[in-house]
Amino acid sequence: MTDRKTELAANLAKVEERITAACAAAGRERDEVTLIVVTKTYPASDVRILSDLGVRHVAENRDQDAAPKAAACADLPLTWHFVGQLQTNKVRSVVGYVDVVQSVDRSRLVAALSKEAVRAERELGCLVQVALDAGASGRGERGGVAPGGIEELAGLIAGSPGLRLDGLMTVAPLTGEYAGREQAAFERLMDLSTDLRRAHPAATMVSAGMSADLEQAVAAGATHVRVGTAVLGVRPRLG
Repeated sequence: MTDRKTELAANLAKVEERITAACAAAGRERDEVTLIVVTKTYPASDVRILSDLGVRHVAENRDQDAAPKAAACADLPLTWHFVGQLQTNKVRSVVGYVDVVQSVDRSRLVAALSKEAVRAERELGCLVQVALDAGASGRGERGGVAPGGIEELAGLIAGSPGLRLDGLMTVAPLTGEYAGREQAAFERLMDLSTDLRRAHPAATMVSAGMSADLEQAVAAGATHVRVGTAVLGVRPRLG
């Protein structure tokens, strides 16, 4: 085993222990929570190691980094998630390799994703990104739509060819009433998910929690956690 594989295996084992313990504390089964490893800024070689170690879900947030990496790993049994703010001019590229876009937050993006999914003859999973710090503008500091905008956007996704409404995603906000209150934020997301599933019963995915707050996300009921640093190490600076 290479040094890097040994390092990633040890890190994965620690994260697995944390998720297992969090599930036990919340009275949940371990298989109720899916680990997504956020591989942004890390090379395709790391993705290959992770796949060898049993990881099946990876996430990226920049198309210019993700597209060549996904191409280099096209032979691997991976589900690719896009978690960054997505510009419409990058949609055609992203639809070529991503299975789930977790950061859908505006109608223009839904239209672009639908058009390209149909063109590529693919079905693309979509999550509505919820901004719990949304101010008067109705948008969050790191993207996302205010809770009041979920119903309309979800309906648009559900009715768009080539798209599948999978659920909701959020990032613990740094400002507003939920700043520093991660578990409360994730519990609010779960309430919103319950509301969404009344109209869209299949939209069961709840993506929340990262390296620092995955326990709070699991306690609140998240189905997917997005972990980068705790698995791959502190990210190298870009530029």
